[in-house]
Amino acid sequence: MSKPNRFTLCAAALAVAGLSLAASAALAADKIRIGFVSTLSGPSSALGIDIRDGFLLAVKLGGGKLGGLPAEVLVSDDQFKPDVAKQLFEKNIKRDKVDFMTGVVFSNIMLAALPEALENDVFYISPNAAPSSLAGKDCHPRFFAVSWPNDAYHEAAGQFANQRDLKSVYLVAPNYQAGKDSLAGFKRMFKGQVVGENYTKLGQLDYAAELAEIRAAKPQAVYIFLPGGMGINFIKQYVGAGLGKDTTLLLPGFSADQDVINPVGPSMAGLFNTAHWSPDFANAANQKFMAEFQKEYKRVPTLYASQGYDAAHLISAAVRDVKGKVEDRAAVRKALEAARFDSVRGAFKFNTNHYPIQDYYVRTVGADGKGGLINKSFNEPILRARGDAYVQDCKMKP
Repeated sequence: MSKPNRFTLCAAALAVAGLSLAASAALAADKIRIGFVSTLSGPSSALGIDIRDGFLLAVKLGGGKLGGLPAEVLVSDDQFKPDVAKQLFEKNIKRDKVDFMTGVVFSNIMLAALPEALENDVFYISPNAAPSSLAGKDCHPRFFAVSWPNDAYHEAAGQFANQRDLKSVYLVAPNYQAGKDSLAGFKRMFKGQVVGENYTKLGQLDYAAELAEIRAAKPQAVYIFLPGGMGINFIKQYVGAGLGKDTTLLLPGFSADQDVINPVGPSMAGLFNTAHWSPDFANAANQKFMAEFQKEYKRVPTLYASQGYDAAHLISAAVRDVKGKVEDRAAVRKALEAARFDSVRGAFKFNTNHYPIQDYYVRTVGADGKGGLINKSFNEPILRARGDAYVQDCKMKP
């Protein structure tokens, strides 16, 4: 028998290596690593903290696992700074080798950091920020918004203003992408007159100049999108200036959630706001979430916490459905798109642009029966099975 030459041996070795690589690629991971970057310090930290706590609660209730695999969640603070978020994304992806990224609160911060994930084939599951561009022309196979399109709460508020037969409204939002999307959404639905439109500095806490302009404009209603500490300060100053006596204040859920209700106090009673979720939803997943969150953290969760909780369950469902083979990115994408999990909002379905199709409700702030205040939803949605205004511009490849 002839002796094999070195080229034959190399070919055989390469074939064995190829088979070994193929076998390893088919094997399930032994754990899941998730990079969680959010705003955990400063005036808007309550939002990121609630997203984090909702996410970690889901992991804890799963026995420390997501999709049946042990889950390692690497939590870090973006400090409300886009450049810091970008550095943290790069660290999580290139050094820590995470399987998924999640956590960011604000659109401007997420847009700065997101390319680190998308360009390195890592899925980003957004528990909050969902700018209009990513719903349309910049949609991406690796980006999924488990929350809502930026415009949606505001579209619902515009529709509610129509129902209330309001004829004139003054609009206030921060000067960044989500703020612009918010007022665009309100105006898309509202049939009355916008008598003023003011884009404030992101993070602004003193609204004396804006309140003076509102008083001079004399609108029937004021609609604001000012999340976190911005909303808390605006509402306190609005009430303190006596504007609430003659002018209706309409809010999106972000500006009337538990993180705002508690510090503002009794002045919140009776205010209306719009959201895709409410603490009083009767589905089993939400009842469990409400009970377990309050047991674990000794406070009522916000919609941000509910979104963090759902984001973890979406990831868990995808890992489960691919049987832990997270290196198969095409299979993970299909599993995420299927979204086979029980959401706290009820039925959950992704549109073709990876943004939810869902109902939106009007909530009112009322007594919780324990001496405090909580949001309570109207029975029928103000918008039913609402997608977004940008999906037709999404040319995402199948």
